[in-house]
Amino acid sequence: MLIRHDTSAYNVLKVKKKADPVYNMFMVERLRNPLSEETKRLACHVQQRFALKMGDAMTPLADAEGKQACRTGIALAVCDKVPDVIFVSPYLRAKLTLKHLIRGWPALGDVKVYEEERIREQEHGLALLCNDWKVFEALHPEQRLLRNMEGSYWYRYPQGENVPDVRERNRSWLTTLTREFRGKKVLVITHHLNILAMRANLERFGAAEFLRLDAREKPINCGVTLYRGNPKKGKDGRLELEYYNRKNY
Repeated sequence: MLIRHDTSAYNVLKVKKKADPVYNMFMVERLRNPLSEETKRLACHVQQRFALKMGDAMTPLADAEGKQACRTGIALAVCDKVPDVIFVSPYLRAKLTLKHLIRGWPALGDVKVYEEERIREQEHGLALLCNDWKVFEALHPEQRLLRNMEGSYWYRYPQGENVPDVRERNRSWLTTLTREFRGKKVLVITHHLNILAMRANLERFGAAEFLRLDAREKPINCGVTLYRGNPKKGKDGRLELEYYNRKNY
């Protein structure tokens, strides 16, 4: 069972930014002329106004009470069995999500928890200074050219990662999971891109299907995804998707 973290401060920032008139002016100018001085001026303004100015690992939840996570825990406690083990991303928003899940589902408090770096969010490197890849590209035009040339799936952020990097470490974690926790009920508190990476790895998605999911069926905050083992499929059985991105709040 995979659960994306509760709504973070960054998620709220994105909503506020989209309603901001200066940001909308930037988006219009960026499309008109991505290399203009006006695009760069507006990008600087947006960066100063909307950057979180903190590392991704320390980004907190927007709601200190974690209402979405707590309600999700309450809903899961009614119909799901207690997991044998819990894996949680070491990022603050994921750990806080687990804390509030336990408030709704107290039995989780007795389950062994492992913090697992390999299920952290994609690292955005230098682009984190802007908290927006469009703003980052306006301030670093060569990165826009490179992203356009390679495509968003293959493009790697400076000092960060691309999608295949995330898939590779997710695949490494899956190897540990199948080796050490075969047949166990596993709960995972993780992030948007890692959930997509796990789906892509388990279901053998290529770049096109990954990008389609990311555009049209992006994991929601506290969305729940469940894979269940089917011993009748394949030599050693396999995990099959039972449901994806279910909302319980």
